Amino acid sequence: MNVRRLIPTAALASATVLGLTALTACSTSAADDKDGKLDVVASFYPMQYLAEQIGGDHVSVTTLTEPGQEPHDLDVSARQRGELEESDVALYLKGLQPAVDDAIDQSGIKTKVDAASLTSMEKHGNEVGGHADEHEEEGHEGHGHGHSHEGADPHIWLDPVKYAEVAEGVGKALEKADPDHAKTYEKNTAALVKKLGGLNKSFEDGLKNTDSKVFITTHAAFGYLAERYGLTEEAISGLDPEGEPSAKRVKDLQKMAKADGVTTVFYETLVSDRTAKTLAKDTGLKTDVLDPIEGITDDSKGKDYVQVMESNLKALQKALGAK
Repeated sequence: MNVRRLIPTAALASATVLGLTALTACSTSAADDKDGKLDVVASFYPMQYLAEQIGGDHVSVTTLTEPGQEPHDLDVSARQRGELEESDVALYLKGLQPAVDDAIDQSGIKTKVDAASLTSMEKHGNEVGGHADEHEEEGHEGHGHGHSHEGADPHIWLDPVKYAEVAEGVGKALEKADPDHAKTYEKNTAALVKKLGGLNKSFEDGLKNTDSKVFITTHAAFGYLAERYGLTEEAISGLDPEGEPSAKRVKDLQKMAKADGVTTVFYETLVSDRTAKTLAKDTGLKTDVLDPIEGITDDSKGKDYVQVMESNLKALQKALGAK
């Protein structure tokens, strides 16, 4: 459905005038109106976290994806579209949430920050790693087409190094949108990048010496993390969190688990754990949570991104037999 067809001509004319007015106002600072804060709409939690950490007291952040809501299939409401039109900055990850991409493309918002453009994107999925796929002769049609960005894995925030690169880009975008507080954004960005650097060091040290380098997850959210720290992720359902594996895929994973000393099948908080627990039971493995941090809920092992990542590190260390 073309949303533009539903907008009356008068409303479009009004929006055009408002857009020109906003452009004039933004020549000094986008935060000059309303409560003096820069209004930022974030697509989902990892983008929200960046906006809040970098923006601090100078931004007012709302998120399109509520806590506990699975972000990939988000349907943007009319109210949320209205929020987008009234905001100063939209911060999103193009390719992760198609409905969000469309809403932002159709909005008149001046500053649109696509996190996918701020770091290099790579392809991950069941084809990466290879242990289970050594026995896999069938393709993986149907996996990974729901939210990929031109075939790329969108889960860049699970690599602290790439996430830091995105943070630097977001910081520069906020500085440009609100130059009156540019120094604060620059300072906050530097502090966040330093914090993410410490997190990266913890993962490097914590996963350097392990009995195994292979782990099984519900879907392929941890490809960047695995590549960063010399691990191999084998996903039950590819890049699609709701995908169902073939019987052959399950059989190959069972063989691989025995061959590579896998002890644990990881599931996540916002997606059904049924397939993971079935595979674990049939293979005699344990289960544990590895959180892709697409949202913070009461079930999350931590209150923010860094705390949940630290919990993920502990879970990986335990499962891989870290020394």
